[in-house]
Amino acid sequence: MTELKQTPTLYIVIPCYNESEVIGETAARTLAILTGLVSDERVSANSRILFVDDGSRDDTWARIVALHAGDKRFRGLKLSRNRGHQIALLAGLIDGSGDADVTISMDADLQDDPGVIPEMLDKYGNGAEIVYGVRSERKLDSAFKRVTAEGYYAFLRGLGGDIVRNHADYRLLGRRALDALSEYKESNLFLRGIIPMLGYKSEVVYYARAERFAGITKYPLKKMLDFAMDGITSLSAKPLSLIGAIGAILLFAGLTSMCVSLAVGAAVAALICSMWACSGLILCAMGIVGMYIGKIYIETKRRPRYFIEAELDGE
Repeated sequence: MTELKQTPTLYIVIPCYNESEVIGETAARTLAILTGLVSDERVSANSRILFVDDGSRDDTWARIVALHAGDKRFRGLKLSRNRGHQIALLAGLIDGSGDADVTISMDADLQDDPGVIPEMLDKYGNGAEIVYGVRSERKLDSAFKRVTAEGYYAFLRGLGGDIVRNHADYRLLGRRALDALSEYKESNLFLRGIIPMLGYKSEVVYYARAERFAGITKYPLKKMLDFAMDGITSLSAKPLSLIGAIGAILLFAGLTSMCVSLAVGAAVAALICSMWACSGLILCAMGIVGMYIGKIYIETKRRPRYFIEAELDGE
C-alpha cells in the first residue's frame, strides 16, 4: 500500500436528484470506505461525505438530514432548485468542500465502485493531482449505447476536445486542481471536458461499472442527447467552420448533378432536389449557429449558477 506524503482531508462529493431509494446504501458503503481510510491513517479524521441535493422532489433531503443527525461525518448541501447534475457537482466541489485537501466525486446510484477509492488515493500520494475513474468494460450497456458512446468520444476528439474515453464524473481532484476549476465561470458546464484542460498530472484507475442499485436513471435519451450537445458546443467551435465546408461540398454536388440532369433532360427534377438540399442545409446551419448564440446569450448575462438553500456542516 502506498502511503500518502501527508494525511489529507478527503471529501467524497455525491450529487443527488430523487435518490431516496438508494441514498441509504450509498451512505453505508462510502462510510465503510472512509472509516477504513481514517483507521489506516491514510486520510484525516476531519474527512467527510458530502451529499448535494439538486432540488429533489422526493424525500432525498430528509434522508440526508437524518444521516447527518446520526453521524456528523455526513454533510449536506441543498440547492434552491434543480440545476442539473454538472452544476450540483460543481457546487459540492467548490462551495461544499472548502476544507478538503482532496475530493472524490461519484454518483449516488452506486454504479461507480467505491472500492477503488483507496487506489485513487494511492495515485494521489504518488503525485497525481487528478485521478480519473474509467470503466474497464461496457457489458451492461446496450449495443446501441455502446456504439453511440464510442462514436461520441471519437467525434469529440476529432473536434479537438481533450476527453478521457469511458470516463464519466468519477474522479479525484487535489486542492490545486480544485482551485484551478474554481476559475472557470461559465454557466454551460461540461466537466468531463474542462477537467483535462487544467493540465495537472493525471492518472487513471479502472473499475467495472455496476448496475444501478435502485431507482431509475436520471438520463433518459433526450437528456443524454442534450448533454452530448452541451459537450460539443462547450468544447469546440469547429461545428461552425464545418458548416462552410459542408456548404461547399453540397454546392459542388448540386452543380454536378444539375449538369448531369441537364445532359439527360431532367432539369426540373434536378432543380427540385437542389432546392430541398439547400433548404435543409440552411436550416441545419441556422440551428447550429443558434445553439452557439444561445449559449453566448446566457454567458453574457452572468447569472448566478446556483443558490444554496440549506447546508449541514460537519460540526
